[in-house]
Amino acid sequence: MTVMDWLLDSDPAIRWQVLRDLAGAPADVVAAERAKVAREGWGARLLALQDDGGGWAGGACFPGRGYKHTGPDHERPADGQDGQPWVSTLPTLDVLIDLGIDPADERVRQALDAVRDHVVWEHDSQRFFDGEVEACINGRTVRIGAYFGQPVDGIVDRLLREQYDDGGWNCELENGSKVSSFASTLNVLEGLLAYERAGGTRDVAAARRGGEEYLLERHLFRRKSTGEVVVDDWLRFSFPPRWHYDVLRALDYFRDAGGRPDDRVAEALDLVESKRLPDGTWLLENTHPGLVYFSLEAGDGQPSRWNTLRAMRVLAWAQRATRPD
Repeated sequence: MTVMDWLLDSDPAIRWQVLRDLAGAPADVVAAERAKVAREGWGARLLALQDDGGGWAGGACFPGRGYKHTGPDHERPADGQDGQPWVSTLPTLDVLIDLGIDPADERVRQALDAVRDHVVWEHDSQRFFDGEVEACINGRTVRIGAYFGQPVDGIVDRLLREQYDDGGWNCELENGSKVSSFASTLNVLEGLLAYERAGGTRDVAAARRGGEEYLLERHLFRRKSTGEVVVDDWLRFSFPPRWHYDVLRALDYFRDAGGRPDDRVAEALDLVESKRLPDGTWLLENTHPGLVYFSLEAGDGQPSRWNTLRAMRVLAWAQRATRPD
């Protein structure tokens, strides 16, 4: 079995992205495969787990009080670490976007209308698409709202006000942090890119460029001051990434944003290439522990379809940029 055959022998959420990003399939073939995400496999399973309160697990960022996490629709971390529960509304919607579920599907539209009308944040009971106070949460909420056609202008206004002079963002602004963080900045960048593409009314281009420059000045994983690797775990690739930062996630953002790769991502691209196994696959390396409804991969140390798909499309993006016009 070739790597492409192995990737296609999977859930519709992976197949449609392989067809689009690696196989160059016709648009109608890609669309037909994407339409299956809401009706079979992982996407359909997550949609079916929406609760009567309009969200998932009775909460916005965390499961609600009294939420029972037992039964066949839940998996505890295999390594015994409790971690953060990933079953509430925010992380579930994150995953549905990662799966590429079609926002125009009627089941999806109804699910998101219920979130808009009923789900509130634990921070101060703000309505879900009004956001809360942490930039990493608000960036992800902007991405969700933009992707699913929900109003998030108010959150975007807040993020534009909260951008640091160094170009990025930090969840710890409320606690006095004076400098940006990689994770918060990437979460916001993904949100602003989705908002811009959805035709948002606020001009976010300059803010995006500032956030991108923050990451590029640091070559995606090094301290600007010393050149040292900031966090070793950023060199290990996870899926789903949740709110966490890693080099592959950052590269996939820049690929998605378009344009030629900046010279300052060359070391990060070399890192991705160095992790390719002899059989052409990449491993899952750094699963973020926590309660989940079900796993999307076989586990750390095993070949990962998600990491292989994302690594291959990032490297293909870089290779296209080196070809003569």
